[in-house]
Amino acid sequence: MITFVCTNKRGDALNGKSNTKEQTCTLNSCLFFSNAKLSRALGKIADEAFSKTGLSPSHALLLYRINTNGGIMQKELGDTFHLTPSTITRLIEKLEHKGFVSKQSEGKQVYLNTTSEGLKMQAEIMKSWNQLHQAYEGVLTQEETAHFIEISGKLLNHLENKSGGPNHAGNF
Repeated sequence: MITFVCTNKRGDALNGKSNTKEQTCTLNSCLFFSNAKLSRALGKIADEAFSKTGLSPSHALLLYRINTNGGIMQKELGDTFHLTPSTITRLIEKLEHKGFVSKQSEGKQVYLNTTSEGLKMQAEIMKSWNQLHQAYEGVLTQEETAHFIEISGKLLNHLENKSGGPNHAGNF
């Protein structure tokens, strides 16, 4: 059972009392809230890093993957990024509208090809990706980073198996 302790700025327990001062709930021991805070902080840094591309980090990373493969099945791309079919379709439509990718239907499957305009973006995407990495580089050692990724992957695999698979995730 998780207990949340609410305190005021001085750290005094509020014990359910109404207080007009800013209240802070200690949630750092909760994996969900700690991860959400980390995700928001990294998301802000990623938005800044990728802003010069004119693409969101999500769009830029999808385009990067399409470019490095020379093309890819839309379903495979969705599985790689743990996106639902509707979410991957929406993201790809924006890349297609900007002229960075083209789609080819192969039966029920959709194959995504990079375009010359999409390939021109690759260098800028890589610069942005490097800027993102530099923003948090040095905080964790290489060993800590590898361990963090390993633990995150273990938890993700468990949660996916419990919920029925990766397509239950919405956005990344």
